[in-house]
Amino acid sequence: MKLNVGDKAPDFEAKDQNGNTIKLSDYRNKKVILYFYPKDDTSGCTAQACNLRDNYPHLQQQGYEVIGVSTDSEKSHQDFISKHQLPFILLADTEKQVVAQYGVWQEKSMYGRKYMGTMRYTFVIDEEGVIQDIITKVKTKEHAGQILQ
Repeated sequence: MKLNVGDKAPDFEAKDQNGNTIKLSDYRNKKVILYFYPKDDTSGCTAQACNLRDNYPHLQQQGYEVIGVSTDSEKSHQDFISKHQLPFILLADTEKQVVAQYGVWQEKSMYGRKYMGTMRYTFVIDEEGVIQDIITKVKTKEHAGQILQ
């Protein structure tokens, strides 16, 4: 599925790190930063999460809720949150339903080997559930600045 700016963000249902069911529709009337990342506790994903953590108060002042999504387990997310004191929820998309809905489960290549994985994309969604921005070239150490520009 190819989503574009101006499209309605697909609603989804997924478990957060504590096993609570989260739906995008729960966040109507709030702005949402829905960021997809490949794997908990890897260097790029940690830099990205910590940049969002460090800028979280400013993001909240601007009215944003932050939701991270990867295909890691709830336990992996708990450990990642605890290790880096992340103040936002992480969704465990172990069945790969949300990554598929947002078109971020794609073929990747590393060292000439092709495999399927999660693209590092961020969707900025407004209070009405409409996609306002899609960041496909994420700068992990400057990500909050990309969102707030």
